[in-house]
Amino acid sequence: MKAIIFIGTNKSGSSREATKAAEKLGYFTVLFTNNEKQLQQRRAYPDIHKMILIDTFNIEKMKEEIDRLGKSGLQIKNIVSFVDPFVHIAAMLCDEFCHNYISSSAIEIMEDKEQTRNLLKDQPYSPKFSLLKPNDPLAANLTFPLIVKSPKSTGSKDVLLAHNLEQLQQHLQTLRAKNPKENIMMEEYLDGPQYLVEALVFQRQAHIIGIIEQEITQGKRFIITGYGVLVKAPPAIQAGIEEVLHSIVKAFNIENGALHLELRFTAHGWKLIEINPRISGGAMNNMLHAALGFSLVEETLKLLLGEQPNIQPRHQKFVYTKYMIVENKGILEKVIGKARATRATGVVEVYVKPKKGTMLTPPLSMGHRYAYVIAEGATLSEARSNAINAAKEIKFILRV
Repeated sequence: MKAIIFIGTNKSGSSREATKAAEKLGYFTVLFTNNEKQLQQRRAYPDIHKMILIDTFNIEKMKEEIDRLGKSGLQIKNIVSFVDPFVHIAAMLCDEFCHNYISSSAIEIMEDKEQTRNLLKDQPYSPKFSLLKPNDPLAANLTFPLIVKSPKSTGSKDVLLAHNLEQLQQHLQTLRAKNPKENIMMEEYLDGPQYLVEALVFQRQAHIIGIIEQEITQGKRFIITGYGVLVKAPPAIQAGIEEVLHSIVKAFNIENGALHLELRFTAHGWKLIEINPRISGGAMNNMLHAALGFSLVEETLKLLLGEQPNIQPRHQKFVYTKYMIVENKGILEKVIGKARATRATGVVEVYVKPKKGTMLTPPLSMGHRYAYVIAEGATLSEARSNAINAAKEIKFILRV
């Protein structure tokens, strides 16, 4: 029986859509997970045929398990992950046990912001940055504001804005307390509208799947709370993004693969915030499906299996996704308004993540977004209004 092994998945979002897509494509699905709760909730994962509790950072243990699965009669066709930080680990294992159509070395560099910045440092779209080693003193004459981050950070967890020297020193103390031996990156703050670009590379040809305007809510962290899919991007935006994407594909020597970029359009042109070697998580697959009519994770799986993905849009619709966060910390008593939001004009999907009794908190990472509404409209502005109006119906009742 042909099988695909997934390393890690979330209960919902792009990574879970991928396991469902693999089952739909006729594969036996195996999940390696270090999350014991997923085994306790086994019935919630009918699309996963075999679930194995294992340390997903222990390469040797996973190799032993893959050997056992092979000896049991499964034909392991791919080992894949749609979850940070396992994309590179999955690709390394795929190198050993399968025919790997993607480059594990390119993925390894992309997962490390320090390596990525060094690789692209001479490109015009690469922001100015410096590295602070554990015992390095701060340079004189720093220009503020500055972005301070851990090179291994994901989901905005360790990306901090410093307006002055005092804030910078506080942020450095916070990051060093977490990872005392790790370098810290300092980057120029970039001002301008931010875009997310989903892309696939097939036989060295880069294809933009979607260009998405991002709406950022800035509290203690930079949290994306709105996504607007540009059905037809203005020619100048399209051309500029294509130029950056093709340069990145060449620099990383990517033959096949999925990636997404975050870019800002500044007074000095396009600047790269970050690259990730996978589709964005959360609602991204579903919002692109609503906008374009196909599943990007399904087409990505085909690409990873050596097949040609079909990324021709089945339709083109204006779609906006509104994420919800909370302003105060508290235990969730109940959620009201989901049914009303679902019935609201233009709504495609409403998703509420937390269950009763969950502790909710103002966002310190993308994982602290607790619900989303995907809506469509005759224009992007209308889709945005529809999503925001529907989201207003949803209320989290907290016990503080």
